[in-house]
Amino acid sequence: MRKYTLALVVVIISSVALNAQDFGTFNGGFESNAQWLQDDKDLGFYAPDDQFRANNYFFLNYNVGKFTAGIQYEAYLPTPLLGYDPTLEGNGIANYFVNYKHENLDVTAGYFYEQFGSGLILRSWEDRQLGINTALRGVKVKFDPTDYLNLTGVYGQQRVGFELSEGTVQGLDVNLNVGELLGVEKLFVEVGGSYVGRYQENDGNTKVPTTLNAYAGRVDFIYENFFANFEAVHKDPDVLVNDNTITNKAHTYKGSAMLLNLGYAKSGLGVNASFRRLENFSFYSDRYAEGNEYNQQRINYVPALTKQHDYLLSNIYVYNPQSRLIILDFQQQAGEMGSQVDFYYTFPRGKFLGGKYGTKLSANFSYWGGLDATFEPSTDSYSSEFLGAGNRYFRELTVEVKKKWTKNFSGIYYYTNTIIDKGIVDASLLGEKDIKANIGVIEHTLKLGGGKSVRLELQHLWTKQDKENWAGTLLEYNFSPRFGVYVNDAWNYGGEETHYYNVGGSYTKGRSRLAVNYGRQRGGLICVGGVCRYVPENTGFTINFSTSF
Repeated sequence: MRKYTLALVVVIISSVALNAQDFGTFNGGFESNAQWLQDDKDLGFYAPDDQFRANNYFFLNYNVGKFTAGIQYEAYLPTPLLGYDPTLEGNGIANYFVNYKHENLDVTAGYFYEQFGSGLILRSWEDRQLGINTALRGVKVKFDPTDYLNLTGVYGQQRVGFELSEGTVQGLDVNLNVGELLGVEKLFVEVGGSYVGRYQENDGNTKVPTTLNAYAGRVDFIYENFFANFEAVHKDPDVLVNDNTITNKAHTYKGSAMLLNLGYAKSGLGVNASFRRLENFSFYSDRYAEGNEYNQQRINYVPALTKQHDYLLSNIYVYNPQSRLIILDFQQQAGEMGSQVDFYYTFPRGKFLGGKYGTKLSANFSYWGGLDATFEPSTDSYSSEFLGAGNRYFRELTVEVKKKWTKNFSGIYYYTNTIIDKGIVDASLLGEKDIKANIGVIEHTLKLGGGKSVRLELQHLWTKQDKENWAGTLLEYNFSPRFGVYVNDAWNYGGEETHYYNVGGSYTKGRSRLAVNYGRQRGGLICVGGVCRYVPENTGFTINFSTSF
């Protein structure tokens, strides 16, 4: 089927080009991420038979007039990188599309990405570092009848490796800019609504709904230095799935989500607070994909609303959202509820704390816990409170100070206090004893002139639980803005006496970049933008190359 669709794309591109006075333009890119795994007896890692693995992506877009067409070829040879979905094995045309855009109409056929609102109800997207590509194959139509009203409709099946999901997704999104409609300049108010439905056969089981619908409403508000947005989603009743098996026999359960953001910002000062409540809010294009560790076939986007850390040790205990409803004899949970608050302040230059070059202070506090709920596994039933004190999953406080001491010398001083349920680190231990950790980081950068610089990080993690104390360091030297090398080490000296060392560098020229690394990968969750995947411990060489044209 893929080869016939690709042939149609080529025919359309060719016919458009031959009938156009302007033969159009091409753009594209190539990215390769490769591993050569090595045995490491000290780490207890033994390389698999496929020691060399590579994830490769090549995309090419062609534009002529109002038409754009493109393809993306992917090759996972001989197998995908460790920690990626095994269904990605092989190679072939993964994505293709044809787009027509004219004034207030935008139509796409083929594979496409889209997001409704914050993504709570729908987000199809790609992140190669996480191995996620949830593009929809079908049709997307965007129509803007006026300056203050826009509509988007989608219909298609979600990508699963090189195949398609069993379910079909359809959706409609409407946004109305009230401020534009009323001609109010200083006030921005936009209201929106979304519908997303999944159709999937129930194999004759009448207790399983074939169509699962979700509805969302939202409002965005900006006035001078203040902003706020609120979004709520309702999901119709559905069955529960665990390990590809429907676990409830007699009931279906509705789901809901609620997100509120409030903020204030002006020069030198910013405050933002987020609150979110999720109850039974798993939403997949295939009901049997619920809970899969690779985040495949997820229709919506539910990232962790916590501080996104940049350091080796502060990324050991990261939060993975708990949005599922589970009613089993050995595990019960209904979802999650919590909030985070960000604070930013810049001390003015010339003042005591600001100094000659100014000082920046930021802080983040986040708290997430389970819903206050009671469960009766014998009858597949439960009840929950809208607000209440459920089990604590995660609590974290981070304070960061950025200080420029001289024209060429600057520092970052970072402290994090974390409490995390062991089950977030290892799902089999949910509800077990908490891990309590303190992390301190000191980072200094010295510019040497001529594009040269040196950066040193010193890190330490204190904990009496799990693997106990860690020490970490990174030394980076940049010969120019294009070429740099580094060496780092995370040493678990308090527990397993293990060094997770790495040495590497990168070179950039124009639109091309090459990075190489040799060392050990610490096992655990790797998170990008609040979305995580699990990576097993391993040792070896990695090569990353990317270019665009």
